[in-house]
Amino acid sequence: MENNKTWHEQHESSCSFGDHLADKVTNIMGSWRFIIIQTAIILVWAGINLTAYLLHWDPYPFILLNLVFSIQSAYAAPIIMMAQNRQSARDRVQANDDYMTNLESKREIEELQVGLKRLESEKLDTIIAMLQDIRKDRSYVTE
Repeated sequence: MENNKTWHEQHESSCSFGDHLADKVTNIMGSWRFIIIQTAIILVWAGINLTAYLLHWDPYPFILLNLVFSIQSAYAAPIIMMAQNRQSARDRVQANDDYMTNLESKREIEELQVGLKRLESEKLDTIIAMLQDIRKDRSYVTE
């Protein structure tokens, strides 16, 4: 049953919960949606802290916001690297599978070429035999 699976199915079945989580986090953080939402949060954060008269939880230069981004980066970078490593592993498996498929295709093409050459030789031998028979028949007629 394992051999009937595609490389992608084999890879997905071998992934742990952490692998899937790293992929999901990377997919989210690598999207325009995430960038737009994060930009909106930054603008709201800065806007509230610059204009608020009473509640400045993070006054300019936004040290708390900087801390939040530092924590986000500290976790995001290794998660993204895990996902990249898994992508590299997937690419290696796929490349190996493609290579094996190409080798099999090459072998089949070579077998077809040998078969076609054999058929061509047989046809040429048949044509030569037919021409020799025609020559023999003509030589009897001209005598």
